[in-house]
Amino acid sequence: MVSSPHEAMHRIFQEYPGLFSRVSEVLGVDIPPPTSATTLPTDLTEARPVERRVDTLLRIETEHDGPFVLAIEAQGKKDPRKTASWPYYVSYLHNRYGLPVLLLVVCQDRATAEWAARPIRIGLRQWQTLALNPLVAGPHNMPVITDVAEARKDLALATLAAITHADNPDVGAILKTLSVALRDTPEAIADPVIELTAQGLGNRPAAQHWRNLVAVDTSFYKSFMSEEIRDEGRAQGRAQGRAEDILLVLEQRGIAVPDRVRERITDCGDPETLRQWLMRAVTAASAEEIFAGE
Repeated sequence: MVSSPHEAMHRIFQEYPGLFSRVSEVLGVDIPPPTSATTLPTDLTEARPVERRVDTLLRIETEHDGPFVLAIEAQGKKDPRKTASWPYYVSYLHNRYGLPVLLLVVCQDRATAEWAARPIRIGLRQWQTLALNPLVAGPHNMPVITDVAEARKDLALATLAAITHADNPDVGAILKTLSVALRDTPEAIADPVIELTAQGLGNRPAAQHWRNLVAVDTSFYKSFMSEEIRDEGRAQGRAQGRAEDILLVLEQRGIAVPDRVRERITDCGDPETLRQWLMRAVTAASAEEIFAGE
């Protein structure tokens, strides 16, 4: 499993194409719900020297308004190069498919979302030849879902909301709501939610919290993906407990622990290495001595 918030923020729309119509409602744009969706090739390269790829590309069919092309970009930080590539994507796709094109940018922090939402204008001060207005979904406008019934009503939106609020101080309550909502959900539906949420949280502290919740709240699932996340959560939980034991031993022995040593101990995820450090902590004359010979 690729551990990348970038992948989760756009791949969720491949898993749940109908999610875009609900997101557009949240963003205040009236986009008709899809009747079907087709994943399109993401390679937008037209000439050999420059390769350009959009993150996710979907052809959305609607009942009354006809089809359109939806390009989805996951944006982790500000990138000035996008002011050139995004207009290229839109104009190229419009030319290639002959359909209306929408660009949705998904972010996990407010500053990046505000940057991404700025219109991109090409032309002179006196006359704009081209103007691009991306739709942006992020922590500034996605709902904070802490009601289980609301999460169950739309698990795809609840998953995307949890991912975009990965840095929210209340992310623990958000993730707990989502995990409880999965209790009565069929395994085939729950598994993508479990995977995408873990992927979307990346290496943030909330990721370990989600793994702990999965290990407890969805323990009745036996699929490979759920078991993999649970096993990882249990292993990380054991490593965290052993790291705390090392620090406790040093503290009880009156040995000062510099920040750099504390950070190395708590960041270590290898149980065997931590076991060796714990054994050395019992007799070490200084905190640094537990790393002797490494």
